[in-house]
Amino acid sequence: MGFAHNNVLPANHFRKDWQRRVRTWFDQPGRKLRRRTARKTKAATLGVRPLTLLRPAVRAQTVRYNRKVREGRGFTHAELKEAGIGRKEARGVGIVVDHRRRNLSEEGKKVNVERLQAYKARLIVFPRKAGKPKKGDSSAEELKATTTRDAISLPEAYPAEAPRKITAEEKEFEAFRTLRVARANQRHEGARKARAAKKEEEEAAKKK
Repeated sequence: MGFAHNNVLPANHFRKDWQRRVRTWFDQPGRKLRRRTARKTKAATLGVRPLTLLRPAVRAQTVRYNRKVREGRGFTHAELKEAGIGRKEARGVGIVVDHRRRNLSEEGKKVNVERLQAYKARLIVFPRKAGKPKKGDSSAEELKATTTRDAISLPEAYPAEAPRKITAEEKEFEAFRTLRVARANQRHEGARKARAAKKEEEEAAKKK
């Protein structure tokens, strides 16, 4: 329906009983109310449960953002094992599990294990049938305890350190040189080992 170049003007047909073909949306407010009622009913049947699923605390990717701590996709199997929570059990109590994630540092693993333990201490599992509690369900005293639906907050990215004087040792420390030396040692380690092994062989041959 364009008017570009030296073409014939299109004859548009706009009088074809368009009112029959218009799609109306008059039930929008009614649908909104029905959805809201359905959500309320579902929430009542599900009972008391956390507002959000529990996710691990992870560092953001790349050197640019890894100073930030954010919520990850799910907990690793190692973290769950250390916290004493089974994989299937975790999914049932609102803990997300990610089988692909790996722990690359002991500090990160420790933070998430503590996070799981804090969640486990606060967790109250209601039995499916009031008079017949099963293994893993909370006791009668725990069921009477006050509950909270607030999520466990993420840990601080860097703990605050009080201001102090710089020591003489810190002033003398050459960070750049130390890094360069460590890097050079790592790069030449293989060649140095090979050279030392060759020297030992030559000395052994001379003794013979």
